Amino acid sequence: MISLRRTAPFRTVTALFIVLLSTGAVRAQGLRVMPVSIQMAPGQNATTMTVVNEGSATTAIQIRTYAWNQPNGKDQLDASDEVVASPPIASIAPRAQQLIRLVLRHSPQEREATYRIVLDQIPAAGVPGVVQVVLRMSIPIFAQPTIRALPHVQFHIESDAGQIYLVGINDGLRHEVIRDIVLLSSDGRKLWSESSASPYILAGATRRWPIALQGSLPLKTDALRLTAQADTTSIEQQVQVVGTP
Repeated sequence: MISLRRTAPFRTVTALFIVLLSTGAVRAQGLRVMPVSIQMAPGQNATTMTVVNEGSATTAIQIRTYAWNQPNGKDQLDASDEVVASPPIASIAPRAQQLIRLVLRHSPQEREATYRIVLDQIPAAGVPGVVQVVLRMSIPIFAQPTIRALPHVQFHIESDAGQIYLVGINDGLRHEVIRDIVLLSSDGRKLWSESSASPYILAGATRRWPIALQGSLPLKTDALRLTAQADTTSIEQQVQVVGTP
């Protein structure tokens, strides 16, 4: 779950859905947003996204922008004015669309900057006895630096208070997307697998996955092999065990 640092009124919705987006377009409650992952090239300071109301009634939306970081391996959003959304509030008629302009105040220089746009559907006037469900979408923005930026993720296994973790450290300059992780023994036996719902490892971030092993942990530190799928390539690494319970 993403942590959002806002004032109390931001947390007063009756019911809340958070949609973490990666590719394609998203439809929910009559709204469609394109694109759902925004890539800004080096030196690019502006782009747009489109919100389409496919419902049968007028709906209102509100756009907020956040800096996106991963302290201690957890997603965290902090209110930021580094990305400006215009308009920040809009009313969209049925079967109509709204173009949202996004402006980046400062281009990153040394490594990728990451943000998220949070789009809230503003509820219409309530009906007595009816619980209103409010839609929220969280859309990533990746702003590339002026230098060539690549991810570099290395994995190891460690333990903490008796729990074993797979740890991924991205010491590169760009985020990586890690899916379909499989941990194998030297004889090819699957020890553990994970298909992450939030697969991003941001530049400079560390992520930890708790492991429930299917069998015992091999004693040899070079006996483990990890396979996974990244954004543009397949990953296969020997995984070192740096500590055991």
